[in-house]
Parts: sequence; structure tokens; C-alpha cells
Amino acid sequence: MSFELIEAEKGNFPKALMCRALGLSRSGNHAFETRGPSNRDLENQRLDVLVAAIFAELGGRYGAPRIQKELRRRDHRTSRKRVAACLVRQGLQARPRRRWRHTTDSNHREPIAPNLLERNFTAEEPDRVWVADTTYLPVLGGFLFLVVILDLFSRKVVGWSLGDRLDAGLSSEALQRALTRRQPPPGLIFHSDRGVEFAAQEFRALLVQAGAVQSMSRKGDCWDNAVAESFFSTLEFEGPRTGTWRTVADAHPELFTFIESYYNARRLHSHNGYRPPNEVEADWRRQPLAA
Repeated sequence: MSFELIEAEKGNFPKALMCRALGLSRSGNHAFETRGPSNRDLENQRLDVLVAAIFAELGGRYGAPRIQKELRRRDHRTSRKRVAACLVRQGLQARPRRRWRHTTDSNHREPIAPNLLERNFTAEEPDRVWVADTTYLPVLGGFLFLVVILDLFSRKVVGWSLGDRLDAGLSSEALQRALTRRQPPPGLIFHSDRGVEFAAQEFRALLVQAGAVQSMSRKGDCWDNAVAESFFSTLEFEGPRTGTWRTVADAHPELFTFIESYYNARRLHSHNGYRPPNEVEADWRRQPLAA
């Protein structure tokens, strides 16, 4: 570090004077000036390129922990500390967290289902337990509403719907899409908060028709639906910018890309051992073939 200091200050002070003051030899300083970059320097340069490429490829969504996991998936092993140093050197910073509003209108007279999960957010296989929630998305002139349904086995988004009003029609649309896409067997547990969009008769009728059992969080306890809350946190932190949207038509393409092409297909999820949901489900489906 002392030779680097001399190099940085050589325009302000004589090198011989600085060498004497720092207790360094002039021959050592000359060697420092004339030698090529060290192996460590070359490794850092290569790592800088890889980290910057991944950062750009994923739209600035990943910080050091997930970039390190992504590097490992690409057969490049390094420490999280070195990845963080790469980001600092290049002035790269993941997107700042935003605060969006969540909504639960539980002031209604519709039936309330018991809490069957009791915060057990695991499932042995796909389509055994789904969780759902709703959020506001701030857009120009107001809000849009997003209903999302996730599978607890892989944390995959199996159904979602977007609209400019929050009602049973919006939640039913998300559920119908999930049922059509997945065709779960009877006995599926469907867990949500107590919002009227999930308690309404129209929505409950779809669950009965599918042979699903409804479960609801306790009143005012967001931890009872922590997995869905976690997805919205990811959407807030890594998702598309909403400031230029006005309508559902504006928002839908970008949300589709985020959910289907990024979150389900590419995002490394800690619950999955830092693997994407689609990969986890594909591996699970291959198991019977390998047996």
C-alpha cells in the first residue's frame, strides 16, 4: 500500500523524500513501477468483468450475495467479500428498496376459513399448498392491483392477475389461471389473508369446484402469510419501475417479463438452495424417471 501511496503522490512530492519518510527503498519503488500486474490483479480484473456482466444481465437486481451464487452456478468460485469489492470498485449498486402499500380489507361478512398452515411454509411436492396475496402498485394517477398465487414447494408463481380495481373478479381470475395451468389434485390447501377478494362467494366457489381446502391468516398477522409477503418484497426491490405506467396495458408486459421470465425461470431463491423455481420443479419431475 505504501508504494501505491508514493505513486499517487509523486506529482506533489519527490519520490526519494517519500521513500525515506516511509522507510522504503528506492529500488523497491522502482520495481513496483516497472513490474506488470500481479496474478491477483489480473484475477480481480477478470472478476470485475464477470461481475459487471451479471449485474447488467440481470438489470441491476442482484447484490453481492446472489451474484456470488450466480458465479458459482457458472463454475466460477469466489467469495462474497471479493464480489462486494468488485461492485464497489466499479460503482455498481443494486436497486434501492421501495415501499409499496399492501392491502387487506377484512371488514366484511363473508366466512373466514381457519388457519391450516400455522406458519408451516413447506410442501413435499408441487400443488399441495398454494399461498396468495394482493398488493397496490403505484402508477401515474393512482394504483393498480396485483393478485399473486405461489406454490410453497418451489415458490413459483403459478397464477396472477392485474387490474385497476380490487374485487373478487380479480382474485378469481388469478385462481382460474392457476387451476388451468397446474390442474392440482383434490386436497390442495389454498392459504391467504382475510381480504374480501379471497373470502367472496365467487372465489370460494372456484376452490370448492377444484376440491381445494381454504385456509386464512389470523387477523392483522402478516407473518401468517410470510411467503407471499416475501414475494412482494422481491417485486419491490427487483421488479420493474412503475413510475411511467398509467394503465393495466402499460404494466402487464413488464410484469409478465418479471414474473415468468425472471422470477420463475432465472431468479435464485434461497429456499431452493439458490436455484430458480422452474429448475426445482423440473428436477422433481425427473425423479420418478430416474427411479
